[in-house]
Amino acid sequence: MTTSRKIRLALASLGVLHGLVLLAGLFAPYHFAQQHRELPYAPPTTLHFLDQAGRFHPRPFVYRWVQDPQSGAYREDKSQAYPLRFFARRLFGVDEPGVIFLLGADGYGRDVFSRLLYGGQVSLLAGLVAAFLSLGIGLLLGTTAGFFGSWMDQLLMRGAEIVIALPWLYLLLAVRAFLPLHVTPLQAFFLLIAIIGGVGWVRPARLIRGVVLSGRERGYVVAARGFGASNSYLIRRHILPQTWGVVLTQATTLIPQYILAEVTLSFLGLGIGEPVPSWGNMLAEAQQYHVMVSHWWMLTPGLAVVPILLSYLMLADALLEGRRL
Repeated sequence: MTTSRKIRLALASLGVLHGLVLLAGLFAPYHFAQQHRELPYAPPTTLHFLDQAGRFHPRPFVYRWVQDPQSGAYREDKSQAYPLRFFARRLFGVDEPGVIFLLGADGYGRDVFSRLLYGGQVSLLAGLVAAFLSLGIGLLLGTTAGFFGSWMDQLLMRGAEIVIALPWLYLLLAVRAFLPLHVTPLQAFFLLIAIIGGVGWVRPARLIRGVVLSGRERGYVVAARGFGASNSYLIRRHILPQTWGVVLTQATTLIPQYILAEVTLSFLGLGIGEPVPSWGNMLAEAQQYHVMVSHWWMLTPGLAVVPILLSYLMLADALLEGRRL
């Protein structure tokens, strides 16, 4: 597969996946907090085209789940069919009291598919914002260290070594210990971004510093300096354009790392809390053995991360190939 085709395929995959998450309010049949308490851990709903008499229906329909009070097992109540309704405020849905759980329900009867889409907004946004924070800090400090050199280079690079040596998980625990017991999801979100993005700038800063060290010795840069160009002009016009390749490649590498970091921290209870979903806190419910064994659909947030990570890594690999050519 050629490099350009890899890039197009990766961008198309990321566009589709991010589009589904971004438009969660359209594609999700329910709000992420809507509960059906009478249907805890209901299995995925089956779409039907044939009724009990064997007649074909062009519009798919579902039957309502009914739970046996003794065994707790679910069965379909085939006395009433609920056809799918399209473009009624959301892309699809069914009339109440019918329900449609494409990926089953959690312990509170909340639709896992809907929460998966809404949770993706949190996880993907955390990865994107944290990556751009890291790249912004790395670009600023790496350019400063490489362009000015001398004591400033020594100070910034020694500081980078200290930051990279910090155990960021324990740092997050320490910061969380000083915060109130209950923080809002928005506060937890910004805390995650600050910690993840604040300790991840070292690698991009070092790479950018190397590019700037090489770039400032280029003939046209030396000539521009000789003609009286200011430092700000040299950085803006000649130095920064040389760093865009490194910045772009680092972005495609850091974003999936930070998405995975958010999922891990929320899974451990250090990130976004209920009722706002993220892929991490949705997976946390599957820690219970009986949930993991009996309700496989509770593991789907972990599977949702895989195509996102693979698409970003494919894009990063293609960009690296393009730079080598």
